[in-house]
Amino acid sequence: MDDFKGRLTKDGIRIHNPEDFAGMHRAGQVAARILDAVAPLVFPGQTTEAIDAAIERMVTEAGATSATIGYRGYQHASCISVNHVVCHGIPGPKVLKDGDILNVDVTVIVDGWFGDTSRMYVAGKLGRKAERLIEVTHDALFKGIEAVRPGNTFGDIGCAIQSFVEAQRMSVVRDFCGHGLGQVFHAPPNVLHYGRAGTGPVLEEGMFFTIEPMVNLGRPETKVLADDWTAVTRDKSLSAQFEHSVGVTATGCEIFTLSPAGKFHPTWD
Repeated sequence: MDDFKGRLTKDGIRIHNPEDFAGMHRAGQVAARILDAVAPLVFPGQTTEAIDAAIERMVTEAGATSATIGYRGYQHASCISVNHVVCHGIPGPKVLKDGDILNVDVTVIVDGWFGDTSRMYVAGKLGRKAERLIEVTHDALFKGIEAVRPGNTFGDIGCAIQSFVEAQRMSVVRDFCGHGLGQVFHAPPNVLHYGRAGTGPVLEEGMFFTIEPMVNLGRPETKVLADDWTAVTRDKSLSAQFEHSVGVTATGCEIFTLSPAGKFHPTWD
């Protein structure tokens, strides 16, 4: 059980206290530093299970706890989603090839607070179509973040993301969404990455949640494989995702999971 001391909105969304921002920042920065350290581990010939094993070690060395190991039976410290895998890819013996793109998603618990973030990586040389997909997805996340301020709605976030992505002739995945978090892994609201401006719950200072758009080069439809975790694009088109955890402030929002080394985008170097 968490020891939430804030209040709930009529929609069941937690409103946290000002001092709670520090806990979320600590957790978010641990997760972000781990993803910074993942960058040199991604190369052709590497396996996703080797990347995950390194992440598990880094979580332990940071004095944190993996939120995903044991979660609903999941047994890995990360989700690693390659090429047409949309999300929840299970690390394994798969060998990365030159040009593969992958999303690595890590959630840690630090002093009871959850830090949840993901970003894209490339093994070897980045292809032009994949590069454009990654760029659009990255920018879509920040279009959503720009809409986060008190008085706006969750529909404003979704509309900002959807309108930007579809203008680039790509599609937003509907089957998965962001979520509230704090001293719990998942809580209301569902943060949709599509929608109509002015709809949905109103944003208030003290709300904590993730924004994590998944964008496909092809159609938006997905399917979950027989392992009950791995989600893939139905048309086998490439998919990309970026995720930040944010908290609503009096004037906008604080991003808890910013990369300390400025490596959030895979072409940082």
